Amino acid sequence: MAFKQTFSAACVAIFALSAPIHADGHASADTVVATVNGADITLAHMIVLKQRLPAQYQSLPGDVLFEGILDQLVQQTVLGQSGGDLSPGSVATLENEERALRASELIQGITDEAITDEALQAAYEETYAGIEPDTEYNASHILVETEEEALAIIEEVEGGADFALVAQEKSTGPSGPNGGQLGWFGTGAMVAPFEEAVVAMEAGTISTPVQTQFGWHVIRLNETRMTEAPPLDAVRGDLVTQLRQVAVEARVAELTEGADITRVTVDEIDPSLLDNLSLLEN
Repeated sequence: MAFKQTFSAACVAIFALSAPIHADGHASADTVVATVNGADITLAHMIVLKQRLPAQYQSLPGDVLFEGILDQLVQQTVLGQSGGDLSPGSVATLENEERALRASELIQGITDEAITDEALQAAYEETYAGIEPDTEYNASHILVETEEEALAIIEEVEGGADFALVAQEKSTGPSGPNGGQLGWFGTGAMVAPFEEAVVAMEAGTISTPVQTQFGWHVIRLNETRMTEAPPLDAVRGDLVTQLRQVAVEARVAELTEGADITRVTVDEIDPSLLDNLSLLEN
């Protein structure tokens, strides 16, 4: 790699611009660190390149890293000046990069404006204010085809057999390999006969056989808990995502509506052309 070779050379030779630039702390992104045939290389160029370096280079001493980056930019500039026009593919890549960067910066501005403490609080209240405390259930079950099988399993479990091991051995449901564990669920998550049985149970007890369209269930209610609205901090990330999406979509819709846009359809151009890389060549 050219950059690796550059660093090797930098360890031997001291670059002319190795002295601290603007040591008084007044350096800016526009600070010129080198000029190649009249083309300026700035501190901003160096900062951006450093952020894109592989991790193994980031830990190099500051002076070596500085000179390696600057040497790399000088070499790229010399090579770039000696070449001809960019290929259509490279031109399109640059245009796409600029398009994406401009959009990204605008989105960041929209996000900064939309996501305030007041907006977060309002979104939280709108989303969670109406949530009433409710009961959640943690249950396991063993699913079999007949009531007789279910009765035999109840007798086996009540006789001391381990519920999870019996589920692994005899349950025909998808939770069988996991010991019949269904995890936590609220009302409305299970079919009516199953839910009605669970709601009527005490934690730690085994049900009588319960029939659903899937077969016969032997249910063990492991525990219950009350659910309440989560604190704002617990859902802040979700609310930020929600506010960002709404704000960005609204801005995109506004800009799109006011833009003069023409576009082709798939009926007017062959979609397979997207795979024709020869179009990107000189």
